[in-house]
Amino acid sequence: MEKVKKTKTKKAITADKIAEAYREQILTSGKVPASVFTFCKSIGITEGDFYKHFASFEAIEKSIWTNLIESTRKRIETDADYQAFGAREKILTFYFSLIEALKTDRSFILYQLKGWKQPLMPVFLKGFKTSFDEWINSVLNAGKVSGEVATRPYLDKQYDLLFWMHFMFILQFWTHDDSANFEKTDAAIEKSVNLAFDLIGKGVLDNALDFGKFLYQNAKN
Repeated sequence: MEKVKKTKTKKAITADKIAEAYREQILTSGKVPASVFTFCKSIGITEGDFYKHFASFEAIEKSIWTNLIESTRKRIETDADYQAFGAREKILTFYFSLIEALKTDRSFILYQLKGWKQPLMPVFLKGFKTSFDEWINSVLNAGKVSGEVATRPYLDKQYDLLFWMHFMFILQFWTHDDSANFEKTDAAIEKSVNLAFDLIGKGVLDNALDFGKFLYQNAKN
């Protein structure tokens, strides 16, 4: 009886699998692979397989960061409770959720951010920032409509940049946090977001600006 030859089913080569292999090599060796050729050879794929998904190692790094924020946004934005929140609660929820996501990949995140100093932005954060800007602007615009965020000439156009700088502060704080379960980072998030809303909400700053305007007008008389 003729034997039927068994054919091996080739496993699908996906972007996620390539990114995971890249991440693992970096964390194991402590450095970026010498070349795309050596990387592909080490994980048993061709360069053609690699380039179907990524143009470079840099592109892999961008995708890892972008996937982190996109998956976080998708998870919270489909939650009915989140949609009912005001701007302050949405930002708190997003920050807490994103830090939780970063915890699952902390070793790689620390490797990526090693030696990074603000205000320079690493190339791998470009896609991440684009998604962040989309999210924060939607939250702030809704906050302006509800009255939770004050509309101020010139100043309110910079709110998104201020929150980006704010998140970069949180990210840096988290990388140096040595407290159990990063409890200090949670406290930093809550306190700094509350402070931010004291500044961009209607209240203290508006009164200060109004008083400054009053002093300026009366100084001319």
